[in-house]
Amino acid sequence: MEEAKNQSLEEDFEGQATHTGPKGVINDWRKFKLESEDSDSVPPSKKEILRQMSSPQNRDDKDSKERFSRKMSIQEYELIHRDKEDENCLRKYRRQCMQDMHQKLSFGPRYGFVYELETGEQFLETIEKEQKITTIVVHIYEDGVKGCDALNSSFTCLAAEYPMVKFCKIKASNTGAGDRFSSDVLPTLLIYKGGELISNFISVTEQFAEEFFAGDVESFLNEYGLLPEREIHALDQTNMEEDTE
Repeated sequence: MEEAKNQSLEEDFEGQATHTGPKGVINDWRKFKLESEDSDSVPPSKKEILRQMSSPQNRDDKDSKERFSRKMSIQEYELIHRDKEDENCLRKYRRQCMQDMHQKLSFGPRYGFVYELETGEQFLETIEKEQKITTIVVHIYEDGVKGCDALNSSFTCLAAEYPMVKFCKIKASNTGAGDRFSSDVLPTLLIYKGGELISNFISVTEQFAEEFFAGDVESFLNEYGLLPEREIHALDQTNMEEDTE
């Protein structure tokens, strides 16, 4: 009978225990102590101590997670901070490249307006004596010919946009070869560089719509690679984007 009673008590004890071994029994007791204490009679600080004592593994896991979270937060901050630094360096590098390109392309004479050539001699002198690095775009026109006025207006805009290019215009009757430039082939564009004719377009306005503007002429010339990069405006645009950021 005594052995059966002891066995029954052991079974009851084992059924209530949630941990095995000496440490498990102690933790179970602490948990039981916490649950059995009157909530009004136990100070909050003591409750917290008992709770931590009854769940040491959970406490360690929580601390580990918090430490891991703090570590990850620092890593994320460093990555974000590093990305921002890389972005700033890239922005500065781009600006420096644009400035270098601007200086290289700006080397040489600057024009910025349309030159009116009065005679054939002045026309030849402009072609022969201009610097070899300069692109010269000549519009041969005549008053009253369709498209000539619009092309002259476009030249005025383009000369301001591309000050490194020399834009000129001359009346066909003033070239000394008026018979070669009848109204059927006007307006005509002649492009020179280094004293050589590199491209020419007769009746060039046939390439445009009936009403055209400087942007249309610019696109047409760019298709043939006859205009340099607009480095000034590219640099200004880059600076504007950086200022807004």
